[in-house]
Parts: sequence; C-alpha cells; structure tokens
Amino acid sequence: ACARDAIDLLVPEATGRGLTVQLEIGRAVPNAVALDPTRFRQVVLNLVGNAIKFTHEGGVVVRIDHHAASNRLELAVTDTGIGLDDASLTRIFEPFRQADGSTTRRFGGTGLGLSISRRLCELLGGDLSVESIPGMGSTFTAAFLAPPAEPIERPGEARSLPPGLRVLLAEDGPDNRRLIEHVLARLGAEVDSVENGAEAVERVLHGDPVDVLLLDMQMPVMDGWEAARRLRNAGCELPVVALTANALPGDRAACLEAGCDAYLAKPVRREDLTTAILAVLDRREHRPARRRAG
Repeated sequence: ACARDAIDLLVPEATGRGLTVQLEIGRAVPNAVALDPTRFRQVVLNLVGNAIKFTHEGGVVVRIDHHAASNRLELAVTDTGIGLDDASLTRIFEPFRQADGSTTRRFGGTGLGLSISRRLCELLGGDLSVESIPGMGSTFTAAFLAPPAEPIERPGEARSLPPGLRVLLAEDGPDNRRLIEHVLARLGAEVDSVENGAEAVERVLHGDPVDVLLLDMQMPVMDGWEAARRLRNAGCELPVVALTANALPGDRAACLEAGCDAYLAKPVRREDLTTAILAVLDRREHRPARRRAG
C-alpha cells in the first residue's frame, strides 16, 4: 500500500509523457513488514520519479520481492530510458552529481536524489545498486532489512474529507504542487493553487471561498511563516496546515507559533494529510474565535 500510494502520485506525470508505470508484487512479499514507511516511501518516490524523468518512451516497471531467509525486501525499478555507461555508473551516487553536465542541462535536478536514496537504504539496513545499458535503460535495486510483521491498523486511513471541501494550496515547487493537488483531488477536495505566501494572503483576505489553507513554509516573495502571521494579525480564523521539507525538532513549534494549526513534513502521505485536515476543521468548530492582533 505504501508503494502504491507513492507511485499513484507520479502516474499523472508519466501518463502526460506517454509512459506506463506498472507495479508488480512478488508472491513471497508478506502482508506487512517491519520497515520505516516514510523513508521507504521517499526511496520509491526518488527512484520512480528519476526513472520517469530519464525515459522518453516505453515505461517503468516497479517490482517488490521479499527474501525470507535474509529478511530482505527488494524494490527494483526498471526503465526503458537513456541508460548509463560504465563511467557514469561510478559517479551517479555522489552528491550533486549526475551522469554528466549535459544531463543536468537537459533534464534538470540537483543530482541529490540517488545519493539520498542510497543513504536511506543504508539507514534501513540495506543498499542501493544499479545495472544499466546505454540507450536501453536501467534497473535500480533498493534493498531493505524488513522482517515480516503483523499489520498495523491506522484509525485515520479509512477517513475521507467532507464533500466539496475547498482547499487553497500555497506551494512554489511545481512538482510538489502537482503531487499534492493530485492527492487532494483523489480525496474529493476542490483545489486552487498559488505560488507564494503573498498570493495566498491576498486570496484569503479578499474573500475567496476557502475552507482550509495548505501553506508551504519555504516560498519566495513571502514565506509561510510571514503569510500565517499576516492572516492571524488580520483576524483571519481560516484553518492552516503548514507543509515543510525541514523535519527538524524546532520546526513544528515555529509553525504553530506563527499561527498554523497543524504541521506536516514533506513528502506528504495521503493518510496524514486527511487526518491533519479533519483535525484542524474539528478544532476550528469547537474553538472560541481568536482576538484580532494589534
């Protein structure tokens, strides 16, 4: 389910480029394993997103297998993309490195995704390897230490958002914006998006119909902290959920102090987003109005 959730976020991009994405689950894979879902999901997003980016035609196949003797879960991502030569294979896992300078110019990116993915695999007791043929494609295989476990029932997973919920998303990153829009649409929400905090403040204070504001904290023009403070200083009681890529200990407190009602670290999981939105809506219904600052 964790892999499907991550892949579902990337399918619209692949479909828009005429590519297919298939997920195959081996018969030996247990119903549940003991594995950090957030780090595993990040590896899936990085590897599948990378495969889509470097594939012009054909598609991507994601296969998950489990080896009981070693308690290893393997995630293999195979694409029909540009492939890599031997020289490139020796440096693609280095931070800020891609195959060569022309790759960065043609496809963009920082060259951090594979380095981060390998480190995450190592933190989860495994590794990340690659096999590739230039012009024919690549297979990245991520391995994790993941013994079988009992499934955990998560109370928030079966919940859904109220019909017709209107969400304003403030997010400057186009990829993150598309992914979150896709998640919200699948949850049944009506989504409108802006690219910075200043636009979000203007839309809200000018009376645009909004039930919840999802506010990225790191944005140009006006960041999320300043946007939240301005809304609260103007007496706005709109529920605000902060989104941030910096999952540091002090971030949650800083977001709440600025006036946000909840805090989520990116990449955002569908279940966590549902739970956070429902929680802030419920708290707003049962909380006395804030006094206008100033």
